[in-house]
Amino acid sequence: MDESGGSGQPRSGTDEATERHGEQRASSAPAAGATRSGPERPEHPTGPTPPTAAPGTSEAAPSPDRPHDPTDSAHEAATHSDPSSGTEDGAEVPGASPDQAEAPAGSGSPDEAGPSAQDAPHGPSAGVHPHPEPEHPRTLAHSGTGKAQPPRRGREPGGGLLMGRPFGVPVYVAPSWFLVAALITWVFGGQLDRVLPELGALRYLVSLFFAVAFYASVLVHELAHTVAALRFKLPVRRIQLQFFGGVSEIEKEAETPGREFVLSFVGPLLSLVLSGLFYLAMLAVEPGTVPGVLLAGLMISNLIVAAFNLLPGLPLDGGRMLRAVVWKITGRPMSGTIAAAWVGRALAVSVLIGLPLLTQSGVLGATQDHVGGMDTVTDALLAAILAAIIWTGAGNSLRMARLREHLPELRARSLTRRAVPVETSTPLSEALRRANEAGARALVVVDADGEPLSLVREAAIVGVPEHRRPWVAVSGLAQDLTDGMRVSAELAGEALLDTLRATPATEYLVVEDSGEIYGVLSAADVERAFVKAMARPS
Repeated sequence: MDESGGSGQPRSGTDEATERHGEQRASSAPAAGATRSGPERPEHPTGPTPPTAAPGTSEAAPSPDRPHDPTDSAHEAATHSDPSSGTEDGAEVPGASPDQAEAPAGSGSPDEAGPSAQDAPHGPSAGVHPHPEPEHPRTLAHSGTGKAQPPRRGREPGGGLLMGRPFGVPVYVAPSWFLVAALITWVFGGQLDRVLPELGALRYLVSLFFAVAFYASVLVHELAHTVAALRFKLPVRRIQLQFFGGVSEIEKEAETPGREFVLSFVGPLLSLVLSGLFYLAMLAVEPGTVPGVLLAGLMISNLIVAAFNLLPGLPLDGGRMLRAVVWKITGRPMSGTIAAAWVGRALAVSVLIGLPLLTQSGVLGATQDHVGGMDTVTDALLAAILAAIIWTGAGNSLRMARLREHLPELRARSLTRRAVPVETSTPLSEALRRANEAGARALVVVDADGEPLSLVREAAIVGVPEHRRPWVAVSGLAQDLTDGMRVSAELAGEALLDTLRATPATEYLVVEDSGEIYGVLSAADVERAFVKAMARPS
């Protein structure tokens, strides 16, 4: 998933990053971006749906006026997905095109008028850092759209019914789990009728217990990934149990191929251990009894889960292990991702074609008398679903790798807009005049000593009719600065995204290490820069 390469830098001065679909901006308002909370990430799926035969029988562009965590876009666009038990290691990234964001430039003190601000961008009281002049400056009054809303707090991961927080990681049961649980209960119950006909209707209660116990085993598989990730200091966003198994969403990638291998292998290893434990327990009970049938089913199911996940193709655990091996040999994570992803796609085609053929031939235990009609259709449908999950997961792994390859291109310094400092009582019309003459696209409200107090929201500027602007003070359109809204000009890549995700807002004040104002960063510009970087070939 880690990729190297990509060097596109945002061109200075363009303001297309402020445009939102369906709305037009005028040429001089600072652009407001929307930030969304939180990422999808690479997954370690646990395996296919458990066998249903009883033993012994044959997840739009964000609105400009609403805070939106830019990192969410990336998470949705590029996560490792393993079909049934998985861990996701992903970075959430915004999408804003770098060539649409201006290089920032500071301008004079709050008391300085337009021309002097342009000639001397470092006003003595404002302390704004100089920026390159924009190539295609727009006037500040017309660059925003929509009505402003206060920033929202980041969303919780969500994903279904919250079951608990082992090791501090939320575990969710997706609605699709109830569908597969009902399916297992019905099918396995029918098979139990052949083995234990004396159960009668109680066989469905036994089947439901089997479905719950099987997914408890899947949860143990996922917890193995989670504990390993936490041991390597990798944050885990959540665990989700769903239709074809489980997914552990790990927010960052292992730093070394050795850790990647261990992180991927522990899940199948725990499934093998569980299979062995169920086998030992089965030896202690009478065969042909309810406990014996349940233990045999759980032993076989966990064995299948382990074997399925050890297949050497992304997004399965075996694919991640293969990726780690290729990474170790070549020294390039991207080479490992490409190799494992293409093996995963080949595996998907093999499953699509091979699984129905194996069933028809009787290799999987079914006799010719039991093969045909609805069974054939069911096998073909199951093969198609598994193949689609594996193929999609492999593609997501490649996209995730491309994302990580281009992450270093997202730099706060190159995406920051030129800003003009204004005092709280400055009329909006005067502030816009100063910004336009200085070629700036953002307004920073400062006190009498030049200390920044708040940022004027672009969407709020657009909402003020032009004839009202001489009577509206900029302080009424500004959002107070919080600690999270001050970001270092040196931030780049994942560190920048983590900072923006921690405090969702539409604009951020960018400062030098010395505390000097460098400019204003719009979350929309970061988002577009990400989208543009992802569009470039690796």
